[in-house]
Amino acid sequence: MGLLRDEDAVEIRRRLSAMTAPVKLVHFTQELNLEYGEETRQVIEELAALSDKLSLEVYDFILDKEKVAEYGVDKAPATVIRNDKDYGIRYYGMPAGYEFATVLDAILDVSRGESGLGAESKEKLAQLDQPIHLEVFVTPT
Repeated sequence: MGLLRDEDAVEIRRRLSAMTAPVKLVHFTQELNLEYGEETRQVIEELAALSDKLSLEVYDFILDKEKVAEYGVDKAPATVIRNDKDYGIRYYGMPAGYEFATVLDAILDVSRGESGLGAESKEKLAQLDQPIHLEVFVTPT
């Protein structure tokens, strides 16, 4: 039995039909002692199956040290959302509830190769002269 309801899958397919280019989901998990690890992997697998423009690679956070280092992942579960370019988008934890929509939006943005930011915001960001590490934390309510 899937974690995504049938009616949700229909809506997700509809949203993903707006993808213009392929997107790769790179998922990091581990077999032992990972709260919601199995459920998170299942949701990511179900999501990837809803569009032929989505592909999925799954790695073990403990065993696949080269891939962990390549993507700079520092905890699991983690999902990288990328295309030919790695934009640095990392989603940690299980995408559920409102956060699932955030993952869908990130997939669509990466597919278009466009952030959706306005010209003024892009101009200000272009003035940054050093990397910035930005994290957004959410908690279920």
